[in-house]
Amino acid sequence: MTAVTPITTGRRPPARKTRGRHGRVGWLFVGPFMAVFALVFLAPIVYSLYLSFFRDQLVGGTSFVGLDNFEQAFKDDQFWSAVGRVALFLVVQVPIMLGLALLVALALDSGRIYGKSFFRIAVFLPYAVPAVVATLMWGFIYGTRFGLVGNINDALGVSLPDPLSPSLVLTSIGNIVTWEFIGYNMLIFYSALRVVPKSLYEAAEIDGAGQWRIITAVKIPAIRGALVIATIFSVIGSFQLFNEPSILQDLAPNAITTYFTPNFYTYTLSFSGQQQNYAATVSLIMGVVTMIIAYAVQLRGMRKEA
Repeated sequence: MTAVTPITTGRRPPARKTRGRHGRVGWLFVGPFMAVFALVFLAPIVYSLYLSFFRDQLVGGTSFVGLDNFEQAFKDDQFWSAVGRVALFLVVQVPIMLGLALLVALALDSGRIYGKSFFRIAVFLPYAVPAVVATLMWGFIYGTRFGLVGNINDALGVSLPDPLSPSLVLTSIGNIVTWEFIGYNMLIFYSALRVVPKSLYEAAEIDGAGQWRIITAVKIPAIRGALVIATIFSVIGSFQLFNEPSILQDLAPNAITTYFTPNFYTYTLSFSGQQQNYAATVSLIMGVVTMIIAYAVQLRGMRKEA
């Protein structure tokens, strides 16, 4: 029996037309995102850059000053004092927070904790508390006249150090931020640990590796990407520090100045000092500084991963 070959009369559409149609469909999907991205991200940056080239003067009104605002910022002792303060906060607080979060994640992943689900929720729960509420709660605990510290002093007849004193207020803020974000970072690390193949652990045990060796040689290297991401988020969050000092300032006006952090300084310049142009300049500089440090962390993490 002879096979009948089907006769096709139609032609395949040209590859160029197919690619063009696929390209239009792709833009239909990403178009809404690109529009929102341009509106809420690119437009404020462009407008801030525009404002940074002007200055509102008593005589003459708003006038073009070129790079004078940037020159003033680089000579501003208050601005660099704020940058140094958050840099110190970053160097000390972030490793402690990420270390504790990693420790909790490893403990949960070990399977040796009873009530693991309850413990995981309990650790994550502070992240669900709004930053304003958390700061107010801890501010009450820190109070020496009306809070927990003051009650302990009265009950025991002791004199505990004031957590809101100028020498300890940064540490107190670091404690609040750590309490808030340990659960968030723990969830990142724990999720990464859950997708590590169990065969790696079994192979390590066959080779005679103990639990500590498995953690340092298998688990931590396997979640290096999650560690890098959490570090980048923490770096950005440290340079954006604002809620905690702004709320605690009423409780510790002598310890928290208007230039305590760069974001707080920018807020004060814009809304209290009516210096929107200079505030935009400071914001742009901090954005560049944050981007450079976050990118450096990413490059270092990728190099180690490779």
